[in-house]
Amino acid sequence: MVEAKMTAAQEFRRHWPMVVAAAIGFSFTSVITAATGLFIGPISKEFGWSRALTSSGVSITAVLVFIFSPLFGVFIDKWGVRRMAIPGLVLMAMVMASLALLDGSPWQWFAIWTVYSVAALMTKSTVWTASANSTFTAGRGLALGLVLSGSALAQAFTPIIAEYLIRMEGWRMAFVWLAVGWGSLAVLMCLFWLRDGYEISRKAQKAEAAQGISSTLLDVPGLTVPEALRDPALWRIAISTFVIMTVTIGLVVHQIPILTEAGFSRETAAFYALPAGLSGIAGKLITGWLLDRFPARWVGGLTIGATSITFLLLLTPGAPGWAMVTALMINGYAGGTKLQLVGYLTAAYSGMRKFGAIFGLMASLIAAGSGLGPVAGGLIYDIWNSYAPGLWAGFALTLISALLLLGLGPYPDWDRKGTVRVS
Repeated sequence: MVEAKMTAAQEFRRHWPMVVAAAIGFSFTSVITAATGLFIGPISKEFGWSRALTSSGVSITAVLVFIFSPLFGVFIDKWGVRRMAIPGLVLMAMVMASLALLDGSPWQWFAIWTVYSVAALMTKSTVWTASANSTFTAGRGLALGLVLSGSALAQAFTPIIAEYLIRMEGWRMAFVWLAVGWGSLAVLMCLFWLRDGYEISRKAQKAEAAQGISSTLLDVPGLTVPEALRDPALWRIAISTFVIMTVTIGLVVHQIPILTEAGFSRETAAFYALPAGLSGIAGKLITGWLLDRFPARWVGGLTIGATSITFLLLLTPGAPGWAMVTALMINGYAGGTKLQLVGYLTAAYSGMRKFGAIFGLMASLIAAGSGLGPVAGGLIYDIWNSYAPGLWAGFALTLISALLLLGLGPYPDWDRKGTVRVS
């Protein structure tokens, strides 16, 4: 490993294949969440299931990811990203395709999603943020934005692709085509190009071992896990993350039903997701650029706070199409940066010494919020026959999340606490 003296431009010239591979890999892990809203109607109609049950698959995964994320974070520190991500993507594609075999049994539904959660643990956001954070220093914010743009890519194109596949091939074959098509691309890209800081450090570790020198896989400064658990700044980040994940993932999963309830067709609702996803990509890139130049607490707080406008627009009675597109674009731009922000803030306040384990704890809260949001949205609709109460809650909770980030203090200068080393 060498001293971190490269400029951001030099880092990107050296590591751009890794960024592309990680972005495509992460996009595939977001496909099922982005497509769930389109599958809710057909599956509910065929099996007579409630919306809460049909949207529970994402929640089952979220519960298990919540429980086991810290353990898999430790695995990242020990093994690196590549050895987790590639097998996980293969398993994810296989399980996604198996959803075509559903026969109406809720227990079969629960079993498939339980297996899917293993793949989700191996490819969760911790993996991709660790890949970028371990490789970049000067351009870390933009690198995270590019890598995590994969989720915005999925949000933009998955609804259109899934709606077409469901309409032309049926919902069963739609699962198969999404798994085989998108999944194969993700696996191949990561197989050839996913060479990040962990992999380069592994080579250096082998060279040192040949000389009788023992070292950890990623030898950099930072907090231990017990120190992180006592850190007030990390607690604020954690709570803010849980809150914003709950409301935004709930909105993403239910946005198609919300728009159809407002009088738009399924085709129109799916098309409206395209500009939202594209604005999410723009948001990640702009936010990444800002994070490399301004305090992350201000960038994060103001960006997340803007998400509240989305809920107000969706609550407007008889709102025209342009207002709905604007609402989804704001949510795509602001809400789409949430993983990028928590990844950057966690690395900034904890250092990279035990990033996998520490961000694994953050990932548990991400999973908890991701699981609670869709089920809460479904229950709210089942109880009130309306999404309005949930939208009002989302408005308030996004403001709380923003205030928690705005109240953060300056983050530590790890360069002065020890020499930061990257590959």
